[in-house]
Parts: sequence; C-alpha cells; structure tokens
Amino acid sequence: MARKRAPELTTLLSDGSIRLDETATDRDDAIRQVGATLFEAGAVDEAYIEAMIDRENSVSTYVGEGISIPHATFSGNDSVARDAIVILRFPQGVDWDGNDVRVCVGIAARGSGHIALLSQLATVLLARDNAARLRAATSQRQVLELLEPEGTP
Repeated sequence: MARKRAPELTTLLSDGSIRLDETATDRDDAIRQVGATLFEAGAVDEAYIEAMIDRENSVSTYVGEGISIPHATFSGNDSVARDAIVILRFPQGVDWDGNDVRVCVGIAARGSGHIALLSQLATVLLARDNAARLRAATSQRQVLELLEPEGTP
C-alpha cells in the first residue's frame, strides 16, 4: 500500500489559521483554542476537540523546543471534514506538563494522513533554527515562509 503524500503545508492553512498573540490558562485551554480554530476553519466538528484532549491525556504531543503538535488519535477521524493545520503562538508560554510551550501547531487529517503531516512538520521544524524562528514570529508572512517548501520564492 502506497504511503499518502502530504500536501504542501501552506495549502492546509485558511484565513484565521495563524494566530500569533494568544494566551492560555493551561495546556487544556491551549488545546481547546487550537481545536476551536480548526472548527472555525471548517476542518473538524466539536467532537474533535475532546478527542484532542483525550489524546493529550494519554500521550503528550510536546515535541521539544517550545512546540507541541496537538491532534486526535484515529478515534477522532470521523470528526475531520478536511485536512488542515492551524498555528497558535502563546508569547507568554503555556505550562505543558512541565514544559514551556510557545507554539501549538494543531493538525486535523483524514485517515492516516496525520502521519504524513507530522513527518512533514518535523522535517520543517528540525531544519536550521526553524523552531526558534517560529517561536519568534510576529507576522503571518514569517510563519508562511517557514512552511513553504525549499526553493519557493
């Protein structure tokens, strides 16, 4: 069975998908904000937000360098209308089980598409000092530049 190729990350963003000046009281509040942003983008229904919280309660989505990638498990697949990503930056940080998270990259994907998206995000975030650049981004343009494939003007 052929592995599903992830679309370019920037094609999965919609208006309002990048929010750079958010605040959250705790991890679950941050996840709910990420889920609400996916919901507002028409990517998921409200049940997906609870599936994101359930997933986080079983295995952390913190990936290091102040970044988490909250998403649901396969149990949340029925709640996904379309593949999407959202990026919320929390300049004051959020306590994420003892880690200081500054950026949440929320993903929603149908089927096993989240695996390809996670892989693609990891590649982008591990390149050069992209994680630090994402944490420091103050404009949507800066975020989009980080997500564009190499060689894109």
